[in-house]
Amino acid sequence: MSAQTINPAANAAIDVAALGKVAVLFGGTSAEREVSLMSGEGVLQALRSRGVDAHAFDTGTKPLWDLKTEGYDRCFIALHGRGGEDGSIQGFLELLHIPYTGPGVMASAMAMDKVVTKRLWHGDGLATPAWALVNSPEAVAEALTTLGAPMIVKPAREGSTLGLTKVTTPEQCAQAYALAAKYDDEVLCEQFIDGQETTCALLDVGGTAQALPVIRIVAPGGNYDFHNKYYGDDTQYFCPSGLDAALEAQIQQMCLAAYDSLHCRGWARADVLIRHSDGKPFLLEINTSPGMTGHSLVPMAARASGMSYEDLCLHILAAARCDSAAFVAAAAADKQAGCV
Repeated sequence: MSAQTINPAANAAIDVAALGKVAVLFGGTSAEREVSLMSGEGVLQALRSRGVDAHAFDTGTKPLWDLKTEGYDRCFIALHGRGGEDGSIQGFLELLHIPYTGPGVMASAMAMDKVVTKRLWHGDGLATPAWALVNSPEAVAEALTTLGAPMIVKPAREGSTLGLTKVTTPEQCAQAYALAAKYDDEVLCEQFIDGQETTCALLDVGGTAQALPVIRIVAPGGNYDFHNKYYGDDTQYFCPSGLDAALEAQIQQMCLAAYDSLHCRGWARADVLIRHSDGKPFLLEINTSPGMTGHSLVPMAARASGMSYEDLCLHILAAARCDSAAFVAAAAADKQAGCV
């Protein structure tokens, strides 16, 4: 693992013609469909600008089997949330033997589940806010007593702050639980960390994960919600972050360790809070299919490293693969040799 920034010339050796016919998977049916449509359109135009034979493929309106019948050679996953970031589409593409971008089936499924992610990180000694998995409004009230106020209540398997509530009093527990439960039947209560919001993109370069520059986020009133992430213009992003160099390096190494803990590949983005009281960083979650909209953070970090949005998309696409490829090749070789 390395915390060095990427080489702007990393795409020089990519044979665009060899990438074949590419499907940009976007839209879908999750609560993040609208964001995915924006991400997918941006990726589609970027790849076409680099000469890629790229086509739009809305998984919310087209049968997935069309990926096979229409002869696609690889897929760029620009889906967010359920059905696109949870291992399900990755598993389908593995069965079709169509290479795809981002982490594989297991990593995607684990990263989508915040509780599983926290358990893995905790086991690997990576700092993450204390939490409790709850199944009733009463359990939320109990968690508030244990974790202290304020406390975050959110769906365990959702993104983009959807269904999230900051709870400060017991009277808010029932409503917070009801909102989170609208998105998922597993609800997570999490210790609130009063601190600076940061994020760090991870990108595979030559088979090695590298950390891009950390971005520091300053949202209006400290509320980095769905609107301020994707539609508002009042959120401030600092890249370079302005953090102490040693702290930035610590966050980069922490995010690389988080990426490795979940067995990610390709690319991802980890979110980190730096506690005001003592400067300690805490991992919140990792996104295995990060946004690629005009407000998105991975393109911002890539630009700070000297890589344009278009070249970033091409780089991610060129790294597409199936985890099962080695097994399929070995099985074919054995069959040809008469071993099976």
